[in-house]
Parts: sequence; C-alpha cells; structure tokens
Amino acid sequence: MVLSRIRNRLFTLFSDNRGMELVQVGLLIAIAIALGLIFKTQITQFVNDVFGGLKASSFS
Repeated sequence: MVLSRIRNRLFTLFSDNRGMELVQVGLLIAIAIALGLIFKTQITQFVNDVFGGLKASSFS
C-alpha cells in the first residue's frame, strides 16, 4: 500500500510539465551567455572588422 502510494506520487511528480517552458528558456539563455563568454574575443574582433569595413567604405 505504501509502495503503491510512493510510486503514484513519483509518477505524478515526473509527469507534471508545468514550468518546463521557463526551464527551457533559462537553459537557452545560460547557453547563449556561456557561448558569448567563451567566444568573446572572436565576437569582438568580428564586430570590429565589420564596422571597420563599413566605416572605410563611404556610402554617403
């Protein structure tokens, strides 16, 4: 009886999907921040190259 109640409680705990979207968004934000920190110098160099190229070519 007790084992059945524990099993049912665990089943409802793991089958409950409320809040999963928040967890997924949080994980995606954490991954984006981690990638930004890992590739910070490459991203900075790329942005500087792009804006340097735009500044060098005179569109006006």
